[in-house]
Amino acid sequence: MKVKDLPSFKQKALQWAATFEVCCILDSNDYTDRYGKFDLLLAVGTSAELNAHTAFKFDELKAFYEQHKTWMFGLLSYDLKNETEQLQSINIDQLNFPELFFFVPKYLIAIKGDDIEVLLGGTNVLEIIDQYVDTIDPTDTKNSPINIQSRISKADYIKTVEALQQHIIRGDIYEVNFCQEFFAEHAIIDPVGIYQRLCQISPTPFAGFFKIRDQYILSASPERYLCKRQNRLISQPIKGTAKRNTDPEIDLQIRTALRENAKEQAENVMIVDLVRNDLTKAALSGSVKVDELFGIYGFPQVYQMISTISCELNPNLHFIDAIKHTFPMGSMTGAPKVKAMQLIEKYELTKRGAYSGAFGYINPEADFDFNVIIRSIMYDAEKKYLSFQVGGAITYAADAYAEYEECLLKASAIIQTLSS
Repeated sequence: MKVKDLPSFKQKALQWAATFEVCCILDSNDYTDRYGKFDLLLAVGTSAELNAHTAFKFDELKAFYEQHKTWMFGLLSYDLKNETEQLQSINIDQLNFPELFFFVPKYLIAIKGDDIEVLLGGTNVLEIIDQYVDTIDPTDTKNSPINIQSRISKADYIKTVEALQQHIIRGDIYEVNFCQEFFAEHAIIDPVGIYQRLCQISPTPFAGFFKIRDQYILSASPERYLCKRQNRLISQPIKGTAKRNTDPEIDLQIRTALRENAKEQAENVMIVDLVRNDLTKAALSGSVKVDELFGIYGFPQVYQMISTISCELNPNLHFIDAIKHTFPMGSMTGAPKVKAMQLIEKYELTKRGAYSGAFGYINPEADFDFNVIIRSIMYDAEKKYLSFQVGGAITYAADAYAEYEECLLKASAIIQTLSS
């Protein structure tokens, strides 16, 4: 079928989906992507679900897929690192998202261009969505004034970056992704409205709305963690950020300067090497390659430096193990990876949880696509706790004050969304 009015359909579909206890919407926001199969995926309701609790959560996921071998959508939280490595997470966590949660949707709708297809559930679901009316009075505000607080002061942030740079000088690490939390207590928001506003302010190719009962992830992610296309794995880490300008001539100069920035290139290539190493664990020998190095891509607030690394999946390896061997993504850890994660646990003040994890889908042919949960709002409606985290790569050449300003830049779309 054809979609006559895609914006209207998307709005109704999201409002309808959010009435279910569990749903996941993946939206490319009209960005073209050579690896993307769909412009929009709408997974709603559950016919089966997995909330893994054992010490072998990836094995649980493998068994869940083998049992159903159909479409499934899910969340991989950052703290799954404790399963893949000898690590721990002891920092405070006010959100407590599941570490690994997947579900087989009752309804699944896919849109590509102006073509719409019901992949799971009866086709009458399109009529249900078309006739759906939001019964909440639009004049009745569903958002309370939000008091956003920072978990770390600017002065302490500077001191921490300098302490991490001492580890670099000693040779413990080359680079580490250091993050900070912004949060609001007693926050009452309309998750659907906030997500729609976030996508208006900052449309990105890996945006998504994920609801697990009272917990929400409202994501404007620009980054792909990992996807599988037949026997090929593709990872596209982001490292390198520059603020855009409304003057086209100045904006072009900023783009060129980012492409030629030696510091940003150094940060990017360190993560490229890390991702190459991670993919080697899942790859057919000799198949790992860098398809694009230092690509510059534009988003509403920023330019990003993105590289693409790929490999052929080892035919003797289960595809879930490819995820396990590369998780969490190198762009959110640092290098060497394990030591960087140890220092992240030591110096960050809060548990990352869902932040810097991933969510996405696996299909019946064992292809998958997952984003990186950054530029995202995490919200617990029952606790009325709202959180978002931002970070950046700390290297020997990093300027602590500039890194702090980059964090604020990355947070700007969310702050604008919540203060509108």
